[in-house]
Amino acid sequence: MSTPLRSAQPFHVAVIGGGPAGLMAAETLLAGGARVTLYDAMPSVGRKFLLAGKGGLNLTHAEPAATFRARYAERQPEVSTWLDRLDADGLRAWAGELGISTFVGSSGKVFPAEMKAAPLLRAWLHRLRVAGLALHMRHRWNGALTAAPAESTEAGRWTLQFDTPTGAKTVHADAVVLALGGASWARLGSDGAWQPWLAGRGVDVRPLVPSNCGFDIAWSAHLQGKQAGAPLKGVRLTFTDRLGHHFSRLGEAVVSADGIEGNLVYAASSLLRDEIVANGHADLHLDLLPAKDLPTLTTALAKGRGARSMPNHLKEQAGLTGVKAALLREGLDAAQWTALCADPAALANRIKALPLRLTAPRPVDEAISSAGGVRLEAVDPRLMLAALPGVFCAGEMLDWEAPTGGYLLTACFASGRVAGQGVLALLANKG
Repeated sequence: MSTPLRSAQPFHVAVIGGGPAGLMAAETLLAGGARVTLYDAMPSVGRKFLLAGKGGLNLTHAEPAATFRARYAERQPEVSTWLDRLDADGLRAWAGELGISTFVGSSGKVFPAEMKAAPLLRAWLHRLRVAGLALHMRHRWNGALTAAPAESTEAGRWTLQFDTPTGAKTVHADAVVLALGGASWARLGSDGAWQPWLAGRGVDVRPLVPSNCGFDIAWSAHLQGKQAGAPLKGVRLTFTDRLGHHFSRLGEAVVSADGIEGNLVYAASSLLRDEIVANGHADLHLDLLPAKDLPTLTTALAKGRGARSMPNHLKEQAGLTGVKAALLREGLDAAQWTALCADPAALANRIKALPLRLTAPRPVDEAISSAGGVRLEAVDPRLMLAALPGVFCAGEMLDWEAPTGGYLLTACFASGRVAGQGVLALLANKG
């Protein structure tokens, strides 16, 4: 825990961004004795948080800590230090302090008892306001950020400028926390506009790219017209990239007009995206009937179908119907389809390993989250920017990514706590 600040006048900290990371940084700062003002470009805070929880807020995950931390892949070492400050258990306890009880679903995902995000956000904002948080909505930071000269009496302070409905507004602060989000769901406030501003100040910023996203496939007009929006239930996605990284998981996806999306695809999205960048495309395989082994399926398909049509034969002998049956024929001309139907072994192999070529990830604004941003090498363990001492970063604007399932939210909350504690440690040395 951070040492509370002791000074004649409370230090003023500006937090920019009202998502989970920014709000958690504000809470941590207030608890440490700072005066905190939070600015957000939108009319209200937590807009992406509320939308993400509209169908049931997946707050975190109850799996073992080692498995949980491994979800952050190559950024596991850095994110683990954040989780040391606020992990899944700590997040559930924090929610409990707000009067929000949680439960573990059958998949291990953790949800509030009421399932929604709104009650949690309301309780949290009430506590923050009581603690003294000042909120300024419709204040869009325009990139102006100036440090007072080292020789001045204001040394160590920052001047920022915001665009507001009533004109430009200048703000002074002893420290700044940036929690500006990535570039997904820009309509909710995270548009990535900050990237050139920080890069121009010497901050190492990677381009923001889609994560937990769908992918384009060059479907036929027939499949687009007949199957767009159809769910693919109980399929196994298998993929091995050029470096030998292997992914294989059972789950559900959705055939879209443009390609394929859904939780199963999102889980593999970072591997698929990086393969497309390196190779121009990514080739995966879907097992359409993972509950049936290949020999049994081949034997069933070899049975004579008599006067039955091929769709009826597939339905009766393999239980293959709808979008799965449509995918089986996708990309084959009449001659190829006829030849396949005459070869039970080849037909069974295609059912068990249907090839799909992905040509591009969907645009970042459509993605659930984004990867890239401020490289973790550009911040110290307190999440302070090396190029801008006194300015801290938190949340999705940092360069890490994680699958859906509560991992994204947990790390955003945790990074906000780390940044808040980092500011307190910095200001304590000034007190």
